[in-house]
Amino acid sequence: MKTRFPLLTIYLTLVYLLHFPRCILATSLNDITTMTGGDLKHRTTALDTWKSAVACDGNNDNNSSSDRSLESGRSFPPLTGGGSTDDSSSDTMAFLTKVRRTVFPIHGKEEVQKFLLIGSIKFFIILALTLTRDLKDTLVVTQCGAEAIAFLKIYGVLPAATAFIAFYSKMASLLEKRTLFYCTCVPFFSFFVLFNVFIFPNAGSIQPSLEWSQELLGGATTGGRAVVAKIMSNWSSALYYVIAEIYSSVSVGVLFWQFANDVVPVAQAKRFYPLFAQMSGLAPVFAGQYVARYASKAENFSTSLNRLTAAVTVSGIMICTFYYLSNAYLDRTETKRGATLGTDGTAEAMVNKKSKPKLSMKESAKFLASNQYLRLIAMLVLGYGLSINFTEVMWKSLVKKQYSDPLDYQRFMGNFSSMVGMATCIVIFFGVHVIRILGWRVGALTTPVVMAVLGIPFFACIFMGLDSPARLGLAVWVGTIQSLLSKTSKYALFDPTTQMAYIPLDDESKVKGKAAIDVLGSRLGKSGGSLIQQGLVFVFGSILDAAPVVAMIFYSVLFTWASSANRLSGMFLARTEVNKAEEHEGKKE
Repeated sequence: MKTRFPLLTIYLTLVYLLHFPRCILATSLNDITTMTGGDLKHRTTALDTWKSAVACDGNNDNNSSSDRSLESGRSFPPLTGGGSTDDSSSDTMAFLTKVRRTVFPIHGKEEVQKFLLIGSIKFFIILALTLTRDLKDTLVVTQCGAEAIAFLKIYGVLPAATAFIAFYSKMASLLEKRTLFYCTCVPFFSFFVLFNVFIFPNAGSIQPSLEWSQELLGGATTGGRAVVAKIMSNWSSALYYVIAEIYSSVSVGVLFWQFANDVVPVAQAKRFYPLFAQMSGLAPVFAGQYVARYASKAENFSTSLNRLTAAVTVSGIMICTFYYLSNAYLDRTETKRGATLGTDGTAEAMVNKKSKPKLSMKESAKFLASNQYLRLIAMLVLGYGLSINFTEVMWKSLVKKQYSDPLDYQRFMGNFSSMVGMATCIVIFFGVHVIRILGWRVGALTTPVVMAVLGIPFFACIFMGLDSPARLGLAVWVGTIQSLLSKTSKYALFDPTTQMAYIPLDDESKVKGKAAIDVLGSRLGKSGGSLIQQGLVFVFGSILDAAPVVAMIFYSVLFTWASSANRLSGMFLARTEVNKAEEHEGKKE
């Protein structure tokens, strides 16, 4: 009973958090769908979403008088003869209808089916992503140390991702889209099962010993070479880390959004995509609690791995099942009607979306060099990638010191994933209102300021020493709060303000600029941070010993990031005013 009651409480809390912010957000004037990772064409204000929902229900229900009553704030007229009971009933029905339209603006049986089918794909993708992310961190950090992450991202993830992109591009030219989806998805989950069934149980016989690896590298026992020796002696866990990292990039960006952008018209995307964002926050809560309350309670790590792999496998099966059912449903409705219906009940052809150009690193750098506005956006993306990389690796090193047992570490990370998911649901609400009330500049500066302020007690705890359990515990929890709020402020403020910065640009700069920043800013942020940390590990022996240097680099990056955001704010506001003036002149003509 002690286990079931908290789970029921968590479930009810999640239902509240999932729907209440959506109801309030419907009155906001800001773009919330930027947090979903969808196309710029799909981004719309919450007010437009609410209006389209009201208009859609009015057309679908053939009740225009009811819609006018809602918009004017009046109640529905009585459906039958007048009377206080009928008036009260009409008022209640009007209120409930209005709440339903704003909380869940999906209209009609067909739209609900479509949303649930596609949304379920997103839910199980994020569920599997969270489970494998927690597991890969547990394997690598407890066996090789947090410093190994920097090495694996450079020498493992980066070349593997490059090879995958080349292979995927080749397959895309040969295979039909649905076949390509299965051929991309199934190998990942096949590897996760293979790791659990064969690789991990036989790790002792297929991996070299740590002593042999150290001797091969010249008897290295400390510093960077010692980290490499640990990676060599635990290469199976390193391989799992690399595959799970690639899955995290491919699953959401390639598997889900490519499918969603193909089958969800713009009119529906305005209402579907914000709810998809809420699913992104809901899945980690369930995944984290599964890890903390069930998987990590096993008698040994091998049994825990079996439980995690079972959940990951079920997620993979559900992804493929809902993808199949989604396509079957779309084929049925398109055959029946000959076109996809828009929200106004008329036949609407699918909107052809411009494919984002694929730019190389050299082409990306050249394009960004020619545009100061885009360079400043790139500095924002680069600043976050570098700064979060520095603090996250140090924090995981501290967590490993306190929770050296893999099951304890796994339990801690599971609870942390749940906190991130819960916070994501909440900050989607608050972040929109911060930008609306205080403006773009405050929204863009909040994330670096939050990271800078929270970084002070985090580094102070490390500088004071970690020689006692009390100090180590304090440092872990301060780092946990710092990491949690850094991530949630990114979701709430950094992502929407960065995406809003593209709005005043012309079409070419929007499309090519975003492609260039995604390639250059994102890769340099992750790879650059890992490369710097590698150098520090070789010099100081561990990332914690290099804390003073990391702190100097960390605050230098934050200062540059904040300065770029401040300069970009003036340019953003100026370009926005110019666009408004041009639109006003166009209307006059």
